[in-house]
Amino acid sequence: MSLTLRPADSLRSLTLGEGRTAQFHALGALPDLNLGVSAAALARLPVSLRIVLESLLRHVDGRRVTAEQVRQLARWQPKAPRQDEIPFIVARIVLQDFTGVPLLCDLAAMRDAAVRFGHEAGVIEPQVPVDLVVDHSVQVDHFREVDALDLNMRLEFRRNVERYRFIKWGQQAFHNVRVIPPGIGIVHQVNLEHLARGVIRRGDLLLPDTLVGTDSHTTMINALGVVGWGVGGIEAEAGMLGQPVSFLTPDVVGVHLRGKLRPGVTATDLVLVVTERLRRFGVVGQFVEFFGAGAASLSLPDRATIANMAPEYGATMGFFPPDEVAAGYLAATGRSPAEVDAYRRYFQAQGLFGMPAAGDIDYSRELLIDLDEVTACVAGPKRPQDRIALPDLKARFAQLLSVPVGEGGYGRADEPAPPRVPVGSGQDLGDGDVLIAAITSCTNTSNPGVMLAAGLLARKAVARGMRVATHIKTSLAPGSRVVTHYLGRAGLIEPLEALGFRVVAYGCTTCIGNAGPLAAAVELAVTRHDLVCAAVLSGNRNFEARIHPALRANFLMSPPLVVAFALAGRVDIDLTREPLGVDGQGRPVWLHEIWPTPKEIATTQTKSMDRAAYRDLYAAGATQGPLSHPLWSRITAPTGERYTWEPSTYIARPPFLDGLTLAPAALRPIVGARALAIFGDSITTDHISPAGSILPGSPAGVWLQQHGVAPADFNSYGSRRGQHEVMLRGTLANVRLRNRALPPGPEGLAVEGGFALHQPDGAVDTLFNVAMAYQREGTPTLLFAGEEYGSGSSRDWAAKGTRLLGVRAVVARSFERIHRANLIGMGVLPLQFIDGENVDSLHLRGDERFDLPGADGALQPGQLLTLYIEHADGRRSHCLLRLRIDTAVEADYHRHGGILPFVLRERLARELEPA
Repeated sequence: MSLTLRPADSLRSLTLGEGRTAQFHALGALPDLNLGVSAAALARLPVSLRIVLESLLRHVDGRRVTAEQVRQLARWQPKAPRQDEIPFIVARIVLQDFTGVPLLCDLAAMRDAAVRFGHEAGVIEPQVPVDLVVDHSVQVDHFREVDALDLNMRLEFRRNVERYRFIKWGQQAFHNVRVIPPGIGIVHQVNLEHLARGVIRRGDLLLPDTLVGTDSHTTMINALGVVGWGVGGIEAEAGMLGQPVSFLTPDVVGVHLRGKLRPGVTATDLVLVVTERLRRFGVVGQFVEFFGAGAASLSLPDRATIANMAPEYGATMGFFPPDEVAAGYLAATGRSPAEVDAYRRYFQAQGLFGMPAAGDIDYSRELLIDLDEVTACVAGPKRPQDRIALPDLKARFAQLLSVPVGEGGYGRADEPAPPRVPVGSGQDLGDGDVLIAAITSCTNTSNPGVMLAAGLLARKAVARGMRVATHIKTSLAPGSRVVTHYLGRAGLIEPLEALGFRVVAYGCTTCIGNAGPLAAAVELAVTRHDLVCAAVLSGNRNFEARIHPALRANFLMSPPLVVAFALAGRVDIDLTREPLGVDGQGRPVWLHEIWPTPKEIATTQTKSMDRAAYRDLYAAGATQGPLSHPLWSRITAPTGERYTWEPSTYIARPPFLDGLTLAPAALRPIVGARALAIFGDSITTDHISPAGSILPGSPAGVWLQQHGVAPADFNSYGSRRGQHEVMLRGTLANVRLRNRALPPGPEGLAVEGGFALHQPDGAVDTLFNVAMAYQREGTPTLLFAGEEYGSGSSRDWAAKGTRLLGVRAVVARSFERIHRANLIGMGVLPLQFIDGENVDSLHLRGDERFDLPGADGALQPGQLLTLYIEHADGRRSHCLLRLRIDTAVEADYHRHGGILPFVLRERLARELEPA
């Protein structure tokens, strides 16, 4: 007999403070709904899964969410095979501007398509609230000038006025879109401090705050007990238009935090340990849920630091259950007493309030981390999971200089150390010198403890007469204006400025590659003499060429350590055994002498923090009052439901719906394909997606110059994500990318950059030109890669650009979750080697031809496909590949050619249904 279930079956009443009442969908009703789940079993489900379960219970309608799906999740078993699909409908969506602008372009194009099929443009409208926070555009061009913040803001608006005009159009065109303009803060910190409510009230109904965001670090909000994670813009778009965010029922890894952090150890040190341990443990695509007395002892900002870096340790989420610490943070950051009361009472009524103790919850696996064993550390120089204990950094850097490039080093084993290079003003450079020191990224700037520690360390250093060398590019980019407020109240702005850490922007800056240029003489010395110089930053990512193309060693660390290494001026130093510099009298200054004590930090925090600052600095709407900016207010924008698509090198109607028919066309077979490129392990979305600066001689730079844009006005790839012609030409063009199909360069070294071979003639050209040649010839292409393909930021252009290059499938040993989903969302097949097969075992060189029969059939999640290979010498071989379409919904997306055609067809079909 079929199971029937209605949302009303679980509706219950809840009494709030001051006699107010509300309704909610009670998880406690489940044992009475014939689902075969007991109250005792329900209480042992991971807290994060129970919050997802509430969404299913509230939306069960027999179509988007079925009663059987509710039952399947309610009866979750920690070690069962994962084959059930969860249709998760979120309460809201958060965008940042680099992904938000192309998403708005897609929505505008969908409106055009809807009109083309005879519908009103307004049928395309977000079905849930959307917040777009403009935080990714600002670059650190000015940094030590008194008016550096104002100068950078003016440059930001001049460079991005076309984008901002389009964003302002989108704000008025879509009723459910709210914009937080430039100069307010970083999306995740703004979300944590202001946008998130913890519990949302809609009329008389209370529901948990849930979301997805178009940035992988959306997980920062997990610290508040909010279920949410990062998705690509195309997946978020489906969620905006009422589609569930579908995913396989996950394993949930419980991380038991035990003990307490020792004095002097920061949340940054802890998160680098967590990242290292969980990467090794293996949590890709899984939920991670923290529990235990150690978790309960952490402040909310410390939890946020750990949750923020879930993408770095590979998890879908890094979740902390709601408890009194979270409720206290909501109160301290300006949420109303009624909201805090509703948060506390709602989760208490659901049985979800309080940090679970060891043994309370059934997890798929558990990992124990002792907080009292965490010590000061950094991570790098190329990956966030490569933790280095602070005393070991000097020796590790020296080792890396001699390690071969193919093994992650710098290949200097048989070379003498290059002499130091003069760069003027009495300064010279050598390997290991620090050239960028940036306090950046919401990962750490959301944490008053580490930010105040940086200021206190700076004050002690200045009092000793210390200074930072002028050739080091120093910057302070707070994640919100609240940071500047409490640093100012504590009297710590001035000492930070004295060391060069002047406030330069309220945005991501260095962490996402917007470090800006180095001094010309400095950059010339680094590139001409092949120096391995360093950036030190309080960010979350340090992939190759991300921070600055000229800097090959990038180390993540806490804000106070950023200041310390800026003072030292080099990373080839052991700060536990060597002084970091000398004072005004020439006496050595040791790190332990100027490191602030826990008491100093706590006392300063108590005196400098106040609830009113959060309330006042986030008051009013996005178009007036404190949440506005004069430069934003001056921008004029078009009005109306449809965009006019004026000629622009920033904004263009995307081609993904061109030629769309109301019924999906038959899938084409893959026959006679060529390998566009063959890559190794750890190819990140920084390698794939256009990011950073645009070089004049690159295909994108040439196109811009052909359209009248001078190199000085190129701006960044990120700022031009709304113009597909630029982005297409920048895909797979990273200067550190290594295509293994290319013959070695001079001295047998691997060629770096976005180049490829055209077959069968073997001509070398830019990867873009080769891809376009194959498209003209009608030759389908494949990409091959190793482990962790697509790790890093949730950049939808990594998938969109791949699609526009003509790639039909990506064959890899493993995929990161978001990029795999994005590939499917753009109609590109993700295929995984099995049984130990890889590029090397198959002897692939890049001159083969490939057939993939079955790629045009009715594809089923997880099925096996056979890849047939014709080698250049006439030999034939084959291998089995697993289709990494994991759910039925993903199969539908691929059959329709991607998420955008699927959602548009589904939306228009719904419009034709009888009322």
